Amino acid sequence: MIISSSADYRAAAQQFLPPFLFHYIDGGAYAEQTLRRNVDDLASVALRQRVLKDMSQLDTGIELFGEKLAIPVALSPVGLTGMYRRRGEVQAARAADAHGIPFTMSSVSVCPIEEVVPKIKRPMWFQLYVLKDRGFMQNALERAQAAGCSTLVFTVDMPVPGARYRDAHSGMSGPNAPLRRYWQAMTHPRWAVDVGLLGRPHDLGNISAYRGSPTGLQDYMGYLSANFDPSISWKDLEWIRAFWKGPMVIKGILDRHLPWGLVLFGVMIAIVLEMSGIPSLAFAVGVYLPLSSSTPILIGGLVRWLVDQAKRKELAHKNLTEDQLQAEGDKSPGVLMASGYIAGGAIAGIIIAFLAGVMEKTDASISQWANTSNPFFSGPNADALSLIPFVVLTLFLLAVGREMVLSGKKA
Repeated sequence: MIISSSADYRAAAQQFLPPFLFHYIDGGAYAEQTLRRNVDDLASVALRQRVLKDMSQLDTGIELFGEKLAIPVALSPVGLTGMYRRRGEVQAARAADAHGIPFTMSSVSVCPIEEVVPKIKRPMWFQLYVLKDRGFMQNALERAQAAGCSTLVFTVDMPVPGARYRDAHSGMSGPNAPLRRYWQAMTHPRWAVDVGLLGRPHDLGNISAYRGSPTGLQDYMGYLSANFDPSISWKDLEWIRAFWKGPMVIKGILDRHLPWGLVLFGVMIAIVLEMSGIPSLAFAVGVYLPLSSSTPILIGGLVRWLVDQAKRKELAHKNLTEDQLQAEGDKSPGVLMASGYIAGGAIAGIIIAFLAGVMEKTDASISQWANTSNPFFSGPNADALSLIPFVVLTLFLLAVGREMVLSGKKA
C-alpha cells in the first residue's frame, strides 16, 4: 500500500489490524461526539503564511521542559501499543528518538518501562492515571524515575472509564469476545505472525511488573474499570508531586470557560480591603502564589515587624509621630541589606538567564554538578538541608535589622 498522507496510515492500519484492535485505537467513548469535535478542531487550525523571509536557515526546534525538541511535537501516550505492532512501544520510542522528539509511554502499555528505556538515547516521558491502587501508582513513579524518565504526563479527564460502544461490536468486549478475537487473528495472518506469535508476551508490562504476575488482555478492561478513581481532585496532584521531582504535564483539561463569578468575587474583596485600609495587592499576591513562594514573604514580613517593634521600644522616649517612626524603620540597616538582597536576586536571575540562553553547555554542566554533587539541590535530604541557609539568612536579617551586627555604630 502506498503511504502518502496521514489518512493513508489509517487505511493501512485497518488492513493490518484485527477489527477489535483497529476500532479500539480508532474509536472513542459513547457516541464519539468529543472525538469528532477534537478532529474538527485540529483540522480547523490554519498555519499563518509568511513570505520573503529567507527560509534557507529554518529551525523548527524548541526547548521544552529542559529538553531540545526537533519540532514542537511529542508522541502522546497510547494504551496497548504493543498489540498494534511487535513490541510497539519500543518501535514508537525508537522512531521518536530518531526524529528528535519525546515518546510518552502509557501506564497501560504492553512493554514495561525497563524494556523501552535502554533502546533510546533521549529521556522518555511517562503517563499516569489516577487509580484507586495507589501502590501501583507509587511503584510506577519510582520505576519511571529510576529508569530516567524526564517528564510525567498526568491524565485527569478519566475519573471513570467511558462506555466504548464500538468495543462491544468489534470483539474487544461483549458476548463471545475471546472467540471473536481468535477468529479475527486467523483472518489477519500478517498481524498474527508479527504480533500474535513474535510479539509475546501479551500483557500489561507495567502492571504485571507491579503485581508479580501477567495481566493479560482478558484482565485489561476489568482492571481499568475496577481501579479508576472517581474521587480524583487537586489533592491527588499534591500526592503525586511529593513523589515526582521533574516536570509534570496535566493532560485532559478541555474546558476553557473561566469561572468569572470568582473573578467578580475577588474584585469585591479587594474593594472591601482597600476601604478598610488593608493593601489588597499584598493580600492577593499571598493568596495567588504557591506556599513555597509566599512563605518567604510571610517570614520576611515577620522579621520586619519584629525589627519595627524593637525600634519603637528604643525610640519610645523621643515621642515621635507614626510617620517619623516609619521613617526610622526605613533607615534600618536591615532594610538596606534587604534592598541589596533584592538587587542581588535580580542580578542572579539575569546571570541564570544568560547561562541558559547563551552558554547552554556551561549551564548543563552546572545542573549536572548540582544533581550529582550538591546535597542542598538534589538527594533524599535536599528539602530539609535547603532550609538551613534560609533559616541562617532569616536570623542574620533580624540581627542586622536590630543593629546587632553591621550597624556601623562605634562602640
